[in-house]
Amino acid sequence: MRAHPNEPAVYNFLGVVEAQEGRHDAAESLFKKAITLAPRYEAPYVNLGHLYQERVSTDSQASAKAIGVYRRLLKVNPESLEAKYQLAVLFNRRGEFGTSLKYLDLMPAAQQDRAPALSLLCANHAGIGEHTKAEAAAQRLSASPELSEADVLPIIPALATHSAEDLAQQLLEALDRRGLASPAALFRLGVMYGHQGKLAEARQVLLRAAEPNPDTVPILLELARVAEKQKDFDGALSYLAHARALEPQNAAIHFFFGVVCLEKNLIEEAYRSLRQAVSLKPEDPYYNYAAGIAAAEKTQHREAVQYFRKYTELRPQDARGHLALGTAYFYSHEPELARKELAITVTHPETAGPSHYLLGRLANREENLPEAFREIEQALQLVPDFADAYAELGHLYLKQKQYDKAEEALKKAFTLDAESYQANFYLMLLYSRTRDPRADAQARAFDDLKKKFGEKIKEYYRMIEVRPPS
Repeated sequence: MRAHPNEPAVYNFLGVVEAQEGRHDAAESLFKKAITLAPRYEAPYVNLGHLYQERVSTDSQASAKAIGVYRRLLKVNPESLEAKYQLAVLFNRRGEFGTSLKYLDLMPAAQQDRAPALSLLCANHAGIGEHTKAEAAAQRLSASPELSEADVLPIIPALATHSAEDLAQQLLEALDRRGLASPAALFRLGVMYGHQGKLAEARQVLLRAAEPNPDTVPILLELARVAEKQKDFDGALSYLAHARALEPQNAAIHFFFGVVCLEKNLIEEAYRSLRQAVSLKPEDPYYNYAAGIAAAEKTQHREAVQYFRKYTELRPQDARGHLALGTAYFYSHEPELARKELAITVTHPETAGPSHYLLGRLANREENLPEAFREIEQALQLVPDFADAYAELGHLYLKQKQYDKAEEALKKAFTLDAESYQANFYLMLLYSRTRDPRADAQARAFDDLKKKFGEKIKEYYRMIEVRPPS
């Protein structure tokens, strides 16, 4: 620079060095200086455009700046292949697919048939809804000897967003067949298979994606999702335990672990994990709701109230949250608070039946039998196969000594749910009071059911040792 202070090539090359060292502002100034010294010198335009493109993810103005640079270059050199291609790339990434196609069309036919251009062609046609043309471009790209991940991965989001996931899958499978798929490409392919319900294929591909680095949390979480869909809950818990060990402060992992534990009836494990999820992310409504379910399963109804109350604060329009809170108040023996929540849920079609049922039980507790009958009958009108409501109806008739009607209602409950605790208990009471010869058999059946429930409760509190998969 001392010897040749007006030589543009010197400024251009020094700009390249500064860019490689990560000093982008200095590089930008040097490229601009080179352009000022030699407005028809193409290299600094290209380097400056690339510099802006590298900053697109961190600078909201970088894309527009790069477009401006390449358009200036086209004015200087209307035949610049690099300017046409990079403008096609930039407009594609901005979702301006028609404009991107125009710049591709300016390129020579031989260049349009190369893998980088075919990639953009495929994404652009998909983006404007021309699926047949997009498919033709995808087939040419899949067969191209130049095919590489650099041509496929950048266009996957555009294809998935514009109803062309089949083409994205085709391109990823082409990479895989030719041994060109990295773990990142295999991960995307595995996710696609999972969305399509191809669970065995998804798991196989995801395991291959995990081979180079088994400590990749997104892959472990996707493996857990697939395993859970396959009903392989032990496998899902293993993947999640591995992910949890790697990211112990990730609330989503604790939540997912807790949900799978609920599916396995490991209530104590679920309770601990879901409480941890809430402690890490207390404002997430779904974490609070799930923690409330786990607390209720442990019969920690007052604690469940706290979680469900938080859920209703965060999602006040969801009637199911108010029903859960009203149910927790019911089992916490807070009748007025329960009624307050049930008054909200009884007007919503999706929660009206259970709400009338609980209101009927509240009235029954208070010996207001006429109101209890009305509420239970309304519940059954709304939900005709509501076993617990029939059991409660049988109990009401039992209280009124209308034994024939009580038996009819209880048998209906038993038919709908042979393991209904209430139906079996009230049948035992009915047969005992009426000196029915079936009394002893029903008493034995109820004892067996109690033992079964006792074993289930023990199972709820079972702790497990989860080991990451090998």
